[in-house]
Amino acid sequence: MDFDLNEEQIAMREMARDFAEKEIAPLIEEDEKEHRFRPELVKKMAELGFFGCVIPEEYGGNGAGHLASVILTEEIARVSASWGLPFNVQTMGPGTTIVRWGTEEQKQKYVPALVNAETLGCFAITEPNTGSDVASMETYAVETDDGFVLNGSKTWISNAHVADVGIVFAYTDKKAEPKYRGISAFIVDLKNTPGIESRPIETKLGLFCAPTGEIAFEDAKIPKDSLLGKKGGGFKICMSMLDCTRLSSAARAVGVARGCLEESAKYALERKQFGRPIADFQMIQDQLARMKVEEDTARLLVWRAACKKDRGERNTLEVSMAKYAAAEAAVHAANEAVKIFGSYGFSSEYPVERYLRDSKSFQIVEGTSNIQKVIIAGYVLGKRK
Repeated sequence: MDFDLNEEQIAMREMARDFAEKEIAPLIEEDEKEHRFRPELVKKMAELGFFGCVIPEEYGGNGAGHLASVILTEEIARVSASWGLPFNVQTMGPGTTIVRWGTEEQKQKYVPALVNAETLGCFAITEPNTGSDVASMETYAVETDDGFVLNGSKTWISNAHVADVGIVFAYTDKKAEPKYRGISAFIVDLKNTPGIESRPIETKLGLFCAPTGEIAFEDAKIPKDSLLGKKGGGFKICMSMLDCTRLSSAARAVGVARGCLEESAKYALERKQFGRPIADFQMIQDQLARMKVEEDTARLLVWRAACKKDRGERNTLEVSMAKYAAAEAAVHAANEAVKIFGSYGFSSEYPVERYLRDSKSFQIVEGTSNIQKVIIAGYVLGKRK
């Protein structure tokens, strides 16, 4: 497969790199310490067209494609994994999902606002007792004459307490067989619906500039037209969305792996021990070489999955391979970076300790590394098609 980028993709990559270095890098360490989320930065990203790549022009996008989106995401995550998240919660998650499954009215109402960041988005799957086993969720929606009534709670939701609108998954039929056929998806106004409360989760290891929180629903009344797709079709919608959000997460992980490698190579050339740069030592060269191979491998898998999506082909296997490889590459690169930096790697004076903390998230979010291996093995064994 030929991965030569066209002029538009190259220009977009350079634009994202310039944005990351000028708009994010100067304040990232201060923002991290304060756990500061800056909505105005999301708006600037939107103004540059970052969130429009995967959205058709008729809904406010630019149609540049999934490959363009992951290229942009990597450039941003290379500087900050936190600021790679808006790609997921704006359009790789809610935006693309509404375009695929929504009514024309829903598309017109929600998608352009997500693309231009007038509306901040999120999607809510995970619950206190529900992680990888999506079908075990307990949030439910009871249908009434004029809508639905939501009850339950979601946790570890990116953007939970800052989002204006979210795609929420809940049971509408708890007696369905198989069980997952009872799940439905809803587009919910999180700010203006009585009975919905959210709060931040501050006890996180990393991603300090990426809001994470909990959402509670207590007799929250939502209108009939909140239903996304068909009643009982939520599980299928959820899985199709994860093919996009996992791809975006994988691109962020590649960015972190690349950031680790670049910082480590720079430091190895500057740091001297025994009268010469530590880059001269074979042990350091071995670490750098492995980091480079794993980073490039992950990127190629991400790009392959993105290209399949752009061709309109199903890419579940390719996305799981990319997500798994990229997450593991990011964690390994961060581990090696800290070792190369020595004591300074244990200090917030350099970014590698932040990379290490942030990298661990990629083995968890959008399906753990173990879940990705289960999916991959299912294809290998012929149990999935």
